[in-house]
Amino acid sequence: MKLRITIDEKTYEVEVDVAETEHASLPPAYPVGSARLTGSAASPPPAVPKGKDAGDADSETKRCRSPVSGTIVKVLVSAGATIQAGDSLLLLEAMKMETNITAPLAGVIAAVNVKAGEHVQTGDVLIEFA
Repeated sequence: MKLRITIDEKTYEVEVDVAETEHASLPPAYPVGSARLTGSAASPPPAVPKGKDAGDADSETKRCRSPVSGTIVKVLVSAGATIQAGDSLLLLEAMKMETNITAPLAGVIAAVNVKAGEHVQTGDVLIEFA
């Protein structure tokens, strides 16, 4: 499996071998910028996060949510920008590590709900897509 890692604004592509494990007990995992949260079917539904209302499941694919609690370091896009899947949207710092949040799909940025220096919680809507 190939992964893209960004350190100090320099991107590296690494290849990782995945060890065989019992996957049935693991919650589903999605790429960081996929606008989904990890969890199990037994987990209660998340509370309505900061930003716009929770809406229906179809509109959920048009939202990028914070995968962890942290501080926005840098916002790299603005409303109206055209993006491609995998483009960097913002940089989030959590536990002294920076996480590059990327676009899960190609499209247009409808709204950026955060600014640099702002603290966000897991599940907060960071960016909305048109």
